[in-house]
Amino acid sequence: MTDQKVLLVDGMALLFRGYFANSYGGYIRKTKAGLPTNAVFGFVKYLLDACKTFNPTHIVCCWDLGSKTFRTDKFEGYKGNRPDAPAELIPQFDLVKEVVTGLNIPNISFPGYEADDCIGTLSKQLSAHMDVLVLTGDHDMLQLVDERVKVIIMKKGPSNYAVYDSEKLLEEKQLTAKQFIDLKGLIGDTSDNYPGVKGIGEKTATKLLIEYLSIDGILENLHQLPKSVKTKIEADLEMLHLCRELATISCDAPVTCLPDECLWQPDQQKIFALFEELEFNSLVKDVSRFIAVS
Repeated sequence: MTDQKVLLVDGMALLFRGYFANSYGGYIRKTKAGLPTNAVFGFVKYLLDACKTFNPTHIVCCWDLGSKTFRTDKFEGYKGNRPDAPAELIPQFDLVKEVVTGLNIPNISFPGYEADDCIGTLSKQLSAHMDVLVLTGDHDMLQLVDERVKVIIMKKGPSNYAVYDSEKLLEEKQLTAKQFIDLKGLIGDTSDNYPGVKGIGEKTATKLLIEYLSIDGILENLHQLPKSVKTKIEADLEMLHLCRELATISCDAPVTCLPDECLWQPDQQKIFALFEELEFNSLVKDVSRFIAVS
C-alpha cells in the first residue's frame, strides 16, 4: 500500500466556492425536479480534483453547524458581518452531506465548534498515524502546519493549489505556524469581524513578530517600541488578548475519527447511481479516473 495520508476537507469552504463558481450570470444548476445543485456539483468537482492531485488514502469532511459557537460567547460580534446564505444554497447544506455520505466519507461536526476546530482536533489525532493534508480556502488554517500536517489553500482556477509546510510558510509569510495566531491577534480578521489592534497592519505586525517572536514577547518589550506603536497596543490591550483567543483553532474539540473510520474506499457503482440521480452526467463519465485507489 502507498504511504497513508488523510485529507481533512473544510466542507463549507468547498461548498461556498462551488456555489459561486457555478452561478454565472445568475444561472443556478437544478435538477429536472427543481432542486438546486450547483454548489454540490462544484463541491464534488473540487473534492475529486483534490483526490486526483493528492491521492489520499483516507478522507474526512468537517462542517460548521451554525452561527453560535464558543467564540460568539466570547465576542458577540464574531462573524456578525456575514451576509445570509443565498436562498438557492440553503437546501444544498443537507444535500451535500448526503452526497459525502454517499461517497463513503464521514461527516464530522459538533455544536458550538467550527469546522476549523474539528479539523484542528482531527489533525492532531490522525497525525499520530499518518500524514495530514488540510484542504481549505481559509488562511487561518495555516496555524495547523507542523511536521506531519500540510495545509492546501485552494486558489482561483482548477487544480490550482498552494501547499504549505513549515518551510513554505516561513519562506512566504516569514512566520511560523504558531506566530500566525499572534498575527491575527494583532491585525484582526475582517472576514470574521474581529478588529485586532486599531492601526496595526500586517506589515508592522509581521515585523514585530519577527523581532519579538510572539505577542508575549512584544508586550515584554513595549518600552523598546516606537511611541506610536506602543500607544496603539496599550490602548487595545484587552482586545489584543481577546482576538488572539478568537484566532486560535481549538485542537481539543469533542470529536474523534479513527483511521479505519475514514479509509477512502469509494463504491463506484454507488457513486454512479448517486450522480445520475443528481443529474451530474459529466461527472458520471469521468468519475472512475478521478477516484484514488488505495
